Amino acid sequence: MFSYLQPRAGYLAGFLVCAGMIAFALYLQHFEGQEPCPLCILQRVAWITLGSLFLVAAIHGPARVGAAVYGALLILVAGSGAAIAGRHVWLQNLPRDQVPACGPDLDYMLRQFPLSETLRRVLSGTGECAESGWTFLDLSIAGWSLVWLLLIGAFAAFLTVIAWKRARSG
Repeated sequence: MFSYLQPRAGYLAGFLVCAGMIAFALYLQHFEGQEPCPLCILQRVAWITLGSLFLVAAIHGPARVGAAVYGALLILVAGSGAAIAGRHVWLQNLPRDQVPACGPDLDYMLRQFPLSETLRRVLSGTGECAESGWTFLDLSIAGWSLVWLLLIGAFAAFLTVIAWKRARSG
């Protein structure tokens, strides 16, 4: 059914989606004044990592084993990013009286605490992470990030199957 799809083109498309997501995040930050909270920054790390993996896979053009390795890494990173975005969406939907207090910014935490403690504090959430800010079709930035991370993870799985089948038959 999808025999016309070349895995390299798919990996390149994945890279372009990731680059577009980062470009839009930077647009919102620098032109719309939406400063990223610590959870937003972690989601950006996931998008940059995904984009890098997609680009390397597009350049490499892996065969069966390579496609499986890239697929596993892409799905792992997309899943981790989706978990972070899901946590962010959950914080944004808490009742006002249950929102955690605002904490220090990420730069301060990275300078003052070990990485494990910084990650624990970031993932527990802060009041600034509970603010929605920009929305489109009633979804916040974190909500859209969650949707796209799930889609790109599914796309990575699809590409892995296509690359695996193509390498097996070719």
